[in-house]
Amino acid sequence: MKKGNVSIKEAADILGKGEQFVRIALQRNLLPIGTAVKNGKKWNYQISPFLLEKYVGVEMFSYKKWLREEGNNL
Repeated sequence: MKKGNVSIKEAADILGKGEQFVRIALQRNLLPIGTAVKNGKKWNYQISPFLLEKYVGVEMFSYKKWLREEGNNL
């Protein structure tokens, strides 16, 4: 599991959803993988690798390895 923040794109790819879905779900506290904070007109997102792994039930390292073997990339 990597440390730090997972990008919106990476989370969307892993979840099989669009980036906008992930943004809105975080803004509305409907997706328990991180937080969304509004700073003026801009939203900032923090997606935890640990919470994302827990939510999908798969370790990220194993998932990424499987994707590479299948010829996909995040």
